[in-house]
Amino acid sequence: MARSARDLWTARLKGGATRVTSPLRARKAPSANHGVGRGCRGIILGIDPSLRGTGLAVVDARGERPRLLASLTVRLPARITQAECLGRIAAESERLARDHGATDVAVEGTIYVQNFRTAQAMGASRGAALGSVARLGLRVTEYAPARIKQSVTGHGRATKAQVGRMVTVTLGLEITLPEDESDAAAAALCHAFTAR
Repeated sequence: MARSARDLWTARLKGGATRVTSPLRARKAPSANHGVGRGCRGIILGIDPSLRGTGLAVVDARGERPRLLASLTVRLPARITQAECLGRIAAESERLARDHGATDVAVEGTIYVQNFRTAQAMGASRGAALGSVARLGLRVTEYAPARIKQSVTGHGRATKAQVGRMVTVTLGLEITLPEDESDAAAAALCHAFTAR
């Protein structure tokens, strides 16, 4: 009998077997054991880029359980120019990386948008954040949104609310992070669980 993705994840996280009966489910689930070739044991800056609300989160994945060191949303009002927005995104990304000794950066990949101006703004904000951390010599890895959701919730089509709940539980937080920060923390957790 085929097992659900949730059952496979539960077994994997408990260290059990991940035998599957369907060739469609033959891919391995991300491992929570970071010391055996997969995952990242380090301090990870997660980035969820957006021109007016970039989410940033720093996760320490060096111990048995990942923990949140810092998070913030770079909220920028419409009255400031795009260039000023990009400067602030770059400055905050670099500051968080430096202040917490980040070793790696995980960023949510570009999603498909129909509006050219939105796509242009998203690309610019990604460039600002990634350019600043690249100057620090940090390893940058990009993850598709579905892969981030899969690694955090066990389901690639999870809702933002489901991702937020799992981020809260995984990091042992008492409150749910704002959406942009939660998405950034999810990117960092994805890297902690699945980096090669």
